[in-house]
Amino acid sequence: MAFIAFVRLLQLTTWVAFDGGPRALAVLGPYHVILLPALGGLVVGPLISRFVHEAKGSGVPQVMRSLLLHGGRMQARVAPGKLVTSAITVGSGGSAGTVGPMVQVGAGLGSTLGQFLTASDARIQTFVACGAAAGLAATLNAPIAGAIFSLEVLIGHFSGDFALVVLASVSSAVISRAVFGNFPSFAIPPYDLISEKELIFYAGLGLLAAGAATAFVRIMYALEEFFEGWRAPDWVKPAMGGLFVGGMGYFLPQVSGTGFPAMEEVLEMRLSLLLLLLLGPAKILGTSLTLGSGGSGGVFAPSLFIGGMVGGSWGTIVHHFFPSFTAFSGAYALVGMGATFGAAAQAPLTGILLLFEMTNDYRIILPLMLATILSTVLYRALDPESIYTRKLKRWGVTVAAGRDMDIMASTPVAAALTHRLLAVPPEMPIRDFQLAVEREEHDWFPVVNGTGELVGIMTAQDADRAAERGEDDGPVEGYMTRDIVSVTPVDSLQEVVQRFGLRDLGHLPVVDPGDPRKLVGIISRLHVLRAYDRELARRQGRAGPRTSQTGSSQGARPPRKPDAA
Repeated sequence: MAFIAFVRLLQLTTWVAFDGGPRALAVLGPYHVILLPALGGLVVGPLISRFVHEAKGSGVPQVMRSLLLHGGRMQARVAPGKLVTSAITVGSGGSAGTVGPMVQVGAGLGSTLGQFLTASDARIQTFVACGAAAGLAATLNAPIAGAIFSLEVLIGHFSGDFALVVLASVSSAVISRAVFGNFPSFAIPPYDLISEKELIFYAGLGLLAAGAATAFVRIMYALEEFFEGWRAPDWVKPAMGGLFVGGMGYFLPQVSGTGFPAMEEVLEMRLSLLLLLLLGPAKILGTSLTLGSGGSGGVFAPSLFIGGMVGGSWGTIVHHFFPSFTAFSGAYALVGMGATFGAAAQAPLTGILLLFEMTNDYRIILPLMLATILSTVLYRALDPESIYTRKLKRWGVTVAAGRDMDIMASTPVAAALTHRLLAVPPEMPIRDFQLAVEREEHDWFPVVNGTGELVGIMTAQDADRAAERGEDDGPVEGYMTRDIVSVTPVDSLQEVVQRFGLRDLGHLPVVDPGDPRKLVGIISRLHVLRAYDRELARRQGRAGPRTSQTGSSQGARPPRKPDAA
């Protein structure tokens, strides 16, 4: 039902923009199309910045973050907010897709339902996965791909809730078909593998698709960083991005919106080679401007668009030189779609099944599998982060291909450190330091000077060496370690464990991210283990919300250990 509402709202915004726009902006003549995405941005910008900031961008990373860090709990405003802002962005000519928004809308509705039923985190995550799968299935009439995407990308593994996710996906597709008809997304001529020799060209397409996906991801996030660093009100930025997209749309109207009509044209071989070569880079830039500036929309359809143009141009060239044993360019465009999306999302299984469902044709499946797997592997070699996980990485959540690498990778140091510093001054005599060791039952101390700067680390072992030399009346600074290994509150516990292993350490100083000499806390192996246990219990639904940043570690006194150097 949410997809039906989304389609109707998208039709309304498109009618307002492209039917009412020429009349309202008649003084501009044909140039009015340049302003349409900017006007849409002026509406969307304030909505996102003031009411529903979760609607910014594609929405899929936001869903993944809620699953990884918050037990799938999302604000009730997310679903309606995403639905409205994406419809306005795409309907006014912004270069973005509708699949990602529906994934977030479905996930948001599932999360809201789970919270209303007071379900555990594990059950809410299942509701979110079912809602996301249903959103994709309804949008693309692809129930199998919807379920696989939800598990492969969002959950990161095939869980015991697979049957429930499939049921939700199929139910959504059935309702969508009842309202909009049972048609594949693309009605295309039948394509087949002409000769086994042709596989080498499909392998080459896989390499090109990986390059296109890499360029898309990097350019989009580079422009996002640019707009975030631009000193202008956030609500203005989508309008500025829309203005540039409108200018591109004047010369290349295929770039505006989702791009599905242009994808049909490339599959039906109705676009020239020159246009194919132009549209791929133009879509990369247009989508990057739309979403990087703060607009709302998905990257799913743009990935397919880019792949289709890359595949279509490659197929046109290949068939021109080897017409006797190669398929027409439409076959390569189809394979390019799956390969580019599979690489960008690091979801090869979704990419393969999606194209099968969107075309109702499996005869091209062998080249599709070859190109998609090659593109996915090569992309991973070029960039460890997918188009979704790169956003999570910027938020400090470490994942790989949609899967949480470790609880420690997504738990920040701030959740485990203690603010009980036990610092000593550099001029303290060694014998006094040894007394402090016995008094505190602790053998690791940061050394902080009179101005509050962290200047070294002193341990009980260092003091013992000084005493053995008869220098226990000397100052701490003569034996402290000056080469300090530290972490910041925003680092992950996984990074802490890695730095523990650098020198077989048991404690680390926690310093201010902006000032490595300002000590803000201490973290030990015991603190890490306690934080791990708390987070594991929370994710499994056995605990409530996460404790405060200091939590039970506040004032904790780790036992003295021989490896606490």
